[in-house]
Amino acid sequence: MKRVLMIAAVLAFSLVSGAQQKSYSDVSIKVLKQETGRPVRNASVVLHTVNEEGKQDKGGLNLKTDADGKTSYGGVPYGKLRIQVIARGLQTYGEDFEINSPDQEIVIKLKPPQSQYSIYENKQTSSSEPAKK
Repeated sequence: MKRVLMIAAVLAFSLVSGAQQKSYSDVSIKVLKQETGRPVRNASVVLHTVNEEGKQDKGGLNLKTDADGKTSYGGVPYGKLRIQVIARGLQTYGEDFEINSPDQEIVIKLKPPQSQYSIYENKQTSSSEPAKK
């Protein structure tokens, strides 16, 4: 009988200890414009867990920011998390973050779009090309 009580006590203690060691995080993300610091409303925030080889796992989660540029998700497993942010009129953003605390806040600042490079712009005619008629 003492043995059964001792085993039950050890199991109960290990369950309580395991519950205290949280392996999931509540992640909150705030998206701002880099130039002004103003919140970005309705930005698409895509979350992907990343395995040990640096490859993102299948699936993922798509969130939207509110009027204050905030979104959150509870239950993100510890480890690497790839965050991608897409917002109209701003550069697309992507970065991997290490999730290692029960509550983690991430601030992302989006840049304005950059001019695109084209091989067709400012093309100068060389002397070897025939003149157009």
